[in-house]
Amino acid sequence: MRPLILSLIATLATSSLAAGAPHAPAPKAPAPGATAPATAPPSPAASVPPNLTTPATFPPITSATSLLVVSPHPDDEVLCCSGVIQRVLHAGGRASIVWLTSGDGSELDLLVVEKSLFLRPSKLRDLAVRRMQESRDAATILGVPADRLFFLGYPDRGILPLFTDYYITPYRSKFTTATSVPYPGTLSPGRAYTGQNLEHDFESVLDRVHPTLILAPSPRDSHPDHRATGLVTIRAMARRNELSKVRYWIVHGGEFWPIPRGYEPDLEMNPPPLGHGLSQTPFELEPEEEQRKREAISAYRTQMEVMSSFLLSFVRINELYSTTPMPSN
Repeated sequence: MRPLILSLIATLATSSLAAGAPHAPAPKAPAPGATAPATAPPSPAASVPPNLTTPATFPPITSATSLLVVSPHPDDEVLCCSGVIQRVLHAGGRASIVWLTSGDGSELDLLVVEKSLFLRPSKLRDLAVRRMQESRDAATILGVPADRLFFLGYPDRGILPLFTDYYITPYRSKFTTATSVPYPGTLSPGRAYTGQNLEHDFESVLDRVHPTLILAPSPRDSHPDHRATGLVTIRAMARRNELSKVRYWIVHGGEFWPIPRGYEPDLEMNPPPLGHGLSQTPFELEPEEEQRKREAISAYRTQMEVMSSFLLSFVRINELYSTTPMPSN
């Protein structure tokens, strides 16, 4: 199914124009003999770091906003989107979250949390159930109701293969040995692991939520599940002619990023190296939103045991979103 990936790439190549904000017209030169107008005072945007665009490129958040956060694994949604989730709910809008996987492919979790050196499928499935419950706990802290949480249960570290060689033929997880969704509480328990089924389930979530704003991983993220999740979102929204509703975020943005590591709540989040060339938009958090974000991250107890310094690095005074999935030139 390699042609499908080529189709995704073609969609991605055109999506920058579809999702980007319109360019302002160039200023006209003064007529011959005319006096040039005085230079305007710098706007508030002048204080924004040069790699960031102004907050005006982010759509207004109102009671009519229906937000959908598309998360590859349990915890990604709180790292990048906690502030926007809270802002939407505070405005009286709706916030929903969909997780494509349940995080059942972490050998490091198996070592640290389960104290096991051996890859045991049953233990990894148990870990996924725990991570799904932690997702519910984190969502409760942010205020997202249970009926707005959607677990798809597809294979961790297997999303990209579903769109290369396993679009129709079922994929077997090398971690859990499952070939279909094994978890209760998911959207389609028992659904075979194929790209076609994943797209069907994702479209089903879109039909339920009717999002006016989607926050999804950037295809520039270094993690293959994140890149593939971004492509799934782009492909689905392109079919609906609604790519302009999508904003993109990055978790795995380059070696040692975010800098510095650890809990630094007074610092701003700087653009990741892999986000170079993207129209990064800062979304400023209120102090109480930042505090609740930390609480939501801490609800992921399994992950905090493994990588707390990395997770807490995302508790900063702003979150970053791009209007385009890839650089425009």
